[in-house]
Amino acid sequence: MLDKHILLLKTDYMDWSDAEDVVFSKLKPSTQKISIRLPESMIENLKVLANKKDLPYQSLLKIFLSERIDSEMRH
Repeated sequence: MLDKHILLLKTDYMDWSDAEDVVFSKLKPSTQKISIRLPESMIENLKVLANKKDLPYQSLLKIFLSERIDSEMRH
């Protein structure tokens, strides 16, 4: 059970008037699960490439997608 005195101390002595917004850029972005159908040969090739790079194939797929999306957004 939380001690009421601790809660009071946290809020009573905090001056938020000088608070600034902070961006935590190193935090993982939220993710959404999707389902996608790909040819088996594409998945196998992806797994081979991922194995050469010592990465999980799904991580490599996210890297490939991210790089392509960034490229397309710049044009």
